[in-house]
Amino acid sequence: MDTMDQHFLSRASRIPHHGLGLSVDVYSPCLFDLLTELSRHHLHYGYLEIFKAHERALERVRSSFPDSLLEYHAEGLWVTQPDLWAAYPIEQEIQETATHLQVLGSSWCNHECASKQMTGYSFGTYLPPVLTVESANVTAGNAVVLQQRMDALLQTVARTAPLLLLETPPLTYFGFGDMPYPEFFQTLTELVPCGLVLDIGHVWTVYRYTGQWRSQTIEQFLKEFLDTFPLTRVVQIHIAGLAPHQRDAKTDDKRGSLPPAWIDSHGSPIPDVLFDMLDQVLAHPGLTHLKGLAMEVDTKSMPVIVEEYRRFIERYAWWKRETEQKVGTVVSAEPVLKGTPLTGCCAFDNSSSTEALTKQYRDYVQVVRKRASPSVLPGEKESVDRDLERYSETYLPFEILEWGGDLREMFPRTVAHLQAKGISLSRFLDFWFEHPRPNHEPFDFFLLKIQRFVEFVEMEDRSALELAKQEALDLRNGYELANAL
Repeated sequence: MDTMDQHFLSRASRIPHHGLGLSVDVYSPCLFDLLTELSRHHLHYGYLEIFKAHERALERVRSSFPDSLLEYHAEGLWVTQPDLWAAYPIEQEIQETATHLQVLGSSWCNHECASKQMTGYSFGTYLPPVLTVESANVTAGNAVVLQQRMDALLQTVARTAPLLLLETPPLTYFGFGDMPYPEFFQTLTELVPCGLVLDIGHVWTVYRYTGQWRSQTIEQFLKEFLDTFPLTRVVQIHIAGLAPHQRDAKTDDKRGSLPPAWIDSHGSPIPDVLFDMLDQVLAHPGLTHLKGLAMEVDTKSMPVIVEEYRRFIERYAWWKRETEQKVGTVVSAEPVLKGTPLTGCCAFDNSSSTEALTKQYRDYVQVVRKRASPSVLPGEKESVDRDLERYSETYLPFEILEWGGDLREMFPRTVAHLQAKGISLSRFLDFWFEHPRPNHEPFDFFLLKIQRFVEFVEMEDRSALELAKQEALDLRNGYELANAL
């Protein structure tokens, strides 16, 4: 066993068996109402993984469910980015993450191996990393330092700090890089002792948007994927819905030979193919440190959650029983005490990787905006233009103008004023990307949209500036009030 695996095992072996659980948002749907509804139907959970929320909300969750296993899904720790430690308020993000982990008493800190910000540009949803050797090196280096920082803040002699887990990201119509997706994570785990979260729906998007469906069945693809992917590092598995984007729902591919243009969609039903894929994953002998299976249910209606979760716990009750019986046979390991270095993790020189990757991410933004050809990035280009066009022409405008808050509903009077002057909201989309800005504040897409829209109004029509500022103030006050509940 190499050094990285030893460090991983020393932490993973101390994480208790979690069983079947839910990955949830505090607010959508209301977590307290959801758990009441599940209890009413006699549906029990082994644990909850809670997405980043205001500290007061997390404190309320912990006090309301004192005996529950509560894990944490962080945001804003953009480990894939080469300028993480220079261009972001990373120390503030780490401090907040550590506080949230302490409030919940979590065993792990899950974060998508993806980013919503890169080279001064911000997005509402995750963009996968460039899959290259440079990217794997930089991501590993960032993950090492992040784990070390969490150790310094949270580790005591009596308790190890939460283990950093990196989640396999979705491909939203495209992916770039010359390294196959499972090999990227294999390389990553050779350099850092992190755990992984394997998201089944995200793996399906790899099958769809790397073109593997042209030559393989989903079963064949998944077999090869699992034989390469570092399954021994998987601590948690996610399963969630897939669906066409709402603007594509009526125009999705109709040819029977072409898989649907599904993307990650937690509010949508879970297709049967994902349960079949999960069955295949759980049957693989390499899955030796899995602690929990979670159904992601944020933004989903409660009746659908109840029925899907019932199906979920009935279908995987066998896994819960088998793993509970194995708990007593977990290999013991010496504790990693405070101050123990992660030796060997940073034995590679990142300088050349950082320089190359910075350029790749600058090109990445221009490619997704259709200001540059995909040929400037490494990787297979077969059919990427069509899927990239779907992202650039449909998904990206929706994301900036409507996702996480429709600007027409957020600023109704200001938008009406602008439209009366002949100023289209499409110009805000251009403004968003033509005027990148430093990332001084912790990432919050809703607050960022408010700030940037006021800046846009100031540039486009100063006569509407005071109106925009007043609507922005109302939005911020309402947001703060909602977070305080």
